[in-house]
Amino acid sequence: MGSQLRVYKRRIRSITATKKITKAMEMISASRIVKAQRQVAASTPYSSELTRAVTAVATGSNTKHPLTTEAEAPTRAAVLLITSDRGLAGGYSANAIKAADRLTERLRSEGKDVRSYIVGRKGVAYFSFREREITQSWTGFTDRPTYADAKAVASALIEAFTTATSEDGVDELHIVFTEFVSMMTQAPVDHRLLPLSLDTVEEAQEKKSDEILPLYDFEPSAEGVLDALLPRYVESRIYNALLQSAASEHAARRRAMKSATDNAEELIKSLTRLANAARQADITQEISEIVGGANALADATAGSD
Repeated sequence: MGSQLRVYKRRIRSITATKKITKAMEMISASRIVKAQRQVAASTPYSSELTRAVTAVATGSNTKHPLTTEAEAPTRAAVLLITSDRGLAGGYSANAIKAADRLTERLRSEGKDVRSYIVGRKGVAYFSFREREITQSWTGFTDRPTYADAKAVASALIEAFTTATSEDGVDELHIVFTEFVSMMTQAPVDHRLLPLSLDTVEEAQEKKSDEILPLYDFEPSAEGVLDALLPRYVESRIYNALLQSAASEHAARRRAMKSATDNAEELIKSLTRLANAARQADITQEISEIVGGANALADATAGSD
């Protein structure tokens, strides 16, 4: 019984140490969610106004631009997948990867060759382990992305899209990321970034019935304005997706660490009960041995008399 009690105590010490780590990670994630939410809220107005400007220029000028013109027979598509650099975030990265796999299967069923662009070490590890080709990857900033990170990613993707006629070019650009809905809900989503779907943008604008798109004079030309605006549009969309994913990652990690902390507490309680039962059994056995020895001594003394 004594050895069993030592095992219980050792396990309780080990789980208590793990509980301290998970509790600390939960608190860190909880503090970072607030900042991540503020960044998402701060990036939304810029993205919305830029979308309105791009829509006004593209629809008002009836100008054909490489970033807004559909390919006659698209054969290649790029999929940008945003995952995390670190684990311990529940199913956050796995859900995003599953969404990307579903999108890839759909695109391939349409006869398109898919090029994979990955953000985050988890996505890179997943593709590398399965020996899947990765066109380009970025790591090291998923929990705290900056606009410079988004610009670097957007630059590579826009270059691939604008060189669609070359061997490394693509006709479409899709993005898969995790949308931050609430502290308890984060949903993986996929959107087509390029070519820009004006119908989708117009539908989003129609939701605001009291707003009217502004009228612009284009200098030097509408094409020149689109050349300047559309790359910024892609950058802002990718930046917003990175921020949404970062907030989702922190929320998922906080929830996972809280669950791990709660489970550790329950396990500690269970092991403590078992340890107390084992200690009580040891005490009972010792008392029984003492009483038995005393009775035996008393019997031996009485027999000698």
